[in-house]
Amino acid sequence: MQANDLKIVTVKTPREIVTKQQLPYFVGISKQTAGANHISMNLVVIPPGATAQAHYHKDFETGIYVLEGEVETKFGDGLRQSVINGPGDFIFIPPDLPHQPTNLSQEKSAKAIVVRNDPNEQEIPEEFHTSKWYLDRNISETDINYQRNSGRWIAW
Repeated sequence: MQANDLKIVTVKTPREIVTKQQLPYFVGISKQTAGANHISMNLVVIPPGATAQAHYHKDFETGIYVLEGEVETKFGDGLRQSVINGPGDFIFIPPDLPHQPTNLSQEKSAKAIVVRNDPNEQEIPEEFHTSKWYLDRNISETDINYQRNSGRWIAW
């Protein structure tokens, strides 16, 4: 591609879509909106008190910048580790790391900018509780059942 063929693309007022888990998601930069080939950048909203479905992103990295709210993210084997992030925090999630964020506020939504090295508008996360990930790591049926029954499931 020649330099004269390149241009800056602006996406104004991103359109809202609903993820497969019924989560408000505002599409910013993607293959569909801007012709991106290797990244996407979107705004995600986690409703008050909501907990995401435990999942991992197969083969791609995710960067998150928290704009509003406090989010606890459980991660790793059996989701036994956790970190709490708030406004101004940058978060890096490596490929294939199981994680499950929860909005700690019962009154306000949490908002974050999500950047991935995947140009699609909606990712297709691997569900942690039904994935090969469990089988490969000998995770117990007790842990699997806990994840299935641990509240509302939405995706981060």
